[in-house]
Amino acid sequence: MQQQNHFARIAKAISYIQHNFKAQPSLDEVAAHIHLSPAHFQRLFTEWAGTSPKKFLQYISLEHAKTLLQQEALLHKPTS
Repeated sequence: MQQQNHFARIAKAISYIQHNFKAQPSLDEVAAHIHLSPAHFQRLFTEWAGTSPKKFLQYISLEHAKTLLQQEALLHKPTS
């Protein structure tokens, strides 16, 4: 039961980060959203996701930037 609770909380944190990455939520903010202390959240997130919350946020932000750059490149691609 405890494992399911941890999984559900980390899934909720991942969703929160994905939907709020532009605001760059802090560790404290995400932890508060899922009702855990920052230290406990960091440990559980790393255990379940295989990366730290900060690195996950950086990855999501970088992927979004790549998508924007690709879209921009397509808009300015010369037609033959």
